[in-house]
Amino acid sequence: MPGTTPAPATTERALDRRSLRLPAALLLAGQIGYIATTLLHTGGDANDHHDVFAEYAHSDGWFVVHLGQFAGMALFLGGLMTLAWALDGPARVPARLAAAAATATLALYGALQAVDGVGLEQAVRAWSTAPDGDQTARFAAAEAVRWLEWGMRSYQNVALGLALLLLAVAVVRTSRLPRPIAPLMALAGLTYLTQGWVVGTSGFSQAESLAILAGYAVDLAWMTWLAVAARRDAVRTSL
Repeated sequence: MPGTTPAPATTERALDRRSLRLPAALLLAGQIGYIATTLLHTGGDANDHHDVFAEYAHSDGWFVVHLGQFAGMALFLGGLMTLAWALDGPARVPARLAAAAATATLALYGALQAVDGVGLEQAVRAWSTAPDGDQTARFAAAEAVRWLEWGMRSYQNVALGLALLLLAVAVVRTSRLPRPIAPLMALAGLTYLTQGWVVGTSGFSQAESLAILAGYAVDLAWMTWLAVAARRDAVRTSL
């Protein structure tokens, strides 16, 4: 009728739940792949630079591990972007902003892995093989690369946290997704913001490790929920 305001459910572009299967698959594959690859990363007290640099210098497959981490993160962020672009109607603005933040996150993560996976590897190997007279200068150079890594990691985590918070707002504003996913997604975003703050102020500390584990757990929870919802609706549609 003239003068009436259409309900949000009628103004929002119909979202084919089967289309959610792609972002759900990318998200889970990326997150699981990233975690699995990270388990192969050379360990040690990351803030004890003398000891951990010695471990890094003798690490096999350093470049391959970091390339695997980049691939996992790219799949994860691709899933976020695909999910964001699948949302429309009242969710359109926060969803598009989330996609932009996820794109920035991918660029920052690529730069981070270039610093960590290539620059730091070369710096610590040059330090470990340098003559005694050059050890101090080489070690200082490796630490400078490490601190640059802290900065890249900090801002990458902040960008990812913002992407998840914006996407959580988009989920709240759509009637096409299970609403409980939104608070879980927002909680995951907060864990990444926490990681960004901790790395930026104190490096790779125990507090940052705990925030990473919390982020993994919450991410897997909302991603699995999304995958189950997409699967159930696809089955209903096919009946």
